[in-house]
Amino acid sequence: MPSIRTLKIFLTVARCGTFAAAGSEVGLTPAAIGLQVRALEDELKVQLFDRSARAAVLNSVGRALIPDVQEIVRRYELLESAVGGGEMSGTVTMGALVSALMGSFADALWSIRQRYPRLDVHLFAGMSSDFARKVETGELDAAVVTQSPRALASNLLWTPLYSEPMILIVPRNPHFDLPRNQNDILREAPFMRFDRSTWTGHLVQDVLNQCDTLVNEAMELNSVEAIIELVRQGFGISIVPKLANVAWANDQKLQVMPLNGVEVLRHVGLLERARHNRMAFTDAIKGFFNTPLRPS
Repeated sequence: MPSIRTLKIFLTVARCGTFAAAGSEVGLTPAAIGLQVRALEDELKVQLFDRSARAAVLNSVGRALIPDVQEIVRRYELLESAVGGGEMSGTVTMGALVSALMGSFADALWSIRQRYPRLDVHLFAGMSSDFARKVETGELDAAVVTQSPRALASNLLWTPLYSEPMILIVPRNPHFDLPRNQNDILREAPFMRFDRSTWTGHLVQDVLNQCDTLVNEAMELNSVEAIIELVRQGFGISIVPKLANVAWANDQKLQVMPLNGVEVLRHVGLLERARHNRMAFTDAIKGFFNTPLRPS
């Protein structure tokens, strides 16, 4: 019977697409990964991958096996946790917005790591839309993302964790004439826009639609942190989520203005597959935020 380690390697190769990438992730050479895969194929008496010089792509038999193998690994890890007194261990691969790492999620992650020291969390920063694809394909166990403006794939589950109001930020020492009236500020001041193709970018446009104004476009970036710094240096204004764990009131270079008559929040939540091997970890994240856990 194949070992759990071999089954995990099979899932890693299926996710990564090459023996080299899978080996890099688990700390084995490509040759060692190939031996594990061939041993599994010999044991099952089937071929699982269509191999080429550069890739290992699942064939129809391999694709059909994925859900069952994932369930076997999940049940083994639950058994392992029970034997260990419920202590989580092993590796969790997560994605998170950089801005989430500046907020409450960082507190949640620190708390869980303190409680379960045998747990190894691999964390990748990036964009919500990219994470959705990686969670769906199993490349990530879960990700902290903003709420999608579009319907998610049927096998994905998004649980809200916390919300952030959208705010207008302006420099205290601008390199341009700053009007007094908020509507004039939005129309005339150089506007630093968050990438409009992203999920947070959609929220910025929702705010502008509610303000019923056209802005003076100056620059478009895909980093909230970079935008905040450019505004602090006096190069423009922007609309951003009011990130947690940022001392907005103490910033001597930045002024925060609530948006008059605007009711737009950025909802940040946990994205995961409906069933996966790290449900105990994702439940711990949701428990930190006192969100309802999935039914047992």
